[in-house]
Amino acid sequence: MDETDLLLDARGLKCPLPVLKARKRLNGLASGALLTVLATDPAAPKDFAAFCEATGHTLAGVQNGPDDATTFTIRRK
Repeated sequence: MDETDLLLDARGLKCPLPVLKARKRLNGLASGALLTVLATDPAAPKDFAAFCEATGHTLAGVQNGPDDATTFTIRRK
């Protein structure tokens, strides 16, 4: 697996694209793998929380960055 599989840059994308791209990337990862997503959409925190709850993935971390991007760490179920 390439290290770029573990990072998804969704900055500048609006709902629902960050979550849709994360879903696609997670499907290619092994169970337990971590995916880091960078997103600037103000709705992303709510969207990723709902996505993880609905799919069984774990939202392992949320961190606000200095450039208006939020970093989401998702553990694949």
